Amino acid sequence: MNKYEIMFIVRADIDEKTQKDTVSAFEKVLTNMKSKIVNTKDMGQRKLAYPINNQVRGNYYVLNVEASAAAVKEFDRKAKIDENILRHIVIREEE
Repeated sequence: MNKYEIMFIVRADIDEKTQKDTVSAFEKVLTNMKSKIVNTKDMGQRKLAYPINNQVRGNYYVLNVEASAAAVKEFDRKAKIDENILRHIVIREEE
C-alpha cells in the first residue's frame, strides 16, 4: 500500500446533500477496495482560476489515503465520469 494525496473539486451549484453524497461515494470507492483514509479535509468553496464547464466556483476536498494502485485507478476512472467532480488530481507521496 502506498500513500497518496487526492484533491478534487466538487461543483458549487449543487445542494449540500448532493455534495456530501458525492464526497462519501468517492470515499466509499476507496474503502471498498481496502484502502485506509488517513485524513479528510474540506477546504471550502473557492473561486476557480478559470471557468470549468461554465463554473467559476468549486468546493475543494483533500484526502490522504493509504491505497493500492488499483484503488487509485478506480477512483480516477469514476472521477472522470462523475459530472459533479470538476477536476481531480492524485499525487503519490514519497516514502
